[in-house]
Amino acid sequence: MNTVIFKSASTYLLPLLLLFSVFILLRGHYLPGGGFVGGLIASIAFIIHSAANGLEQTRSILKFHPGVLLLAGLTVALFSGISPMFIGEPFMKGLWFENPVPVIGMIGSALFFDIGVYLVVVGVTLTIIFTITETI
Repeated sequence: MNTVIFKSASTYLLPLLLLFSVFILLRGHYLPGGGFVGGLIASIAFIIHSAANGLEQTRSILKFHPGVLLLAGLTVALFSGISPMFIGEPFMKGLWFENPVPVIGMIGSALFFDIGVYLVVVGVTLTIIFTITETI
């Protein structure tokens, strides 16, 4: 699809959808949402941009292979799981800061696990879609 309307809309939709995906990620502690759904929304934002503007322009926005996000997400999720073990608690025990952050609310190890899931979902989805797009 190479229409002017779709190209223009995708330019404005990319940052809006990314912002919405972060909102869904952060709201996942108290309401439905979280890392998986937020990661899918972020991936959809890049897929829409790629469909409108071409794969190379979308890759230039990312500046690195999306597989890097996969590794970063696995690392963040792993460290959020083993961090309680450093203070004598079991693996994947939820740790929370005492004071809430004004915009986000309570921050704990569950948030970092969700961030890891978010990065893994974006990395896997974009790697698959970009690979399929290259072969067509």
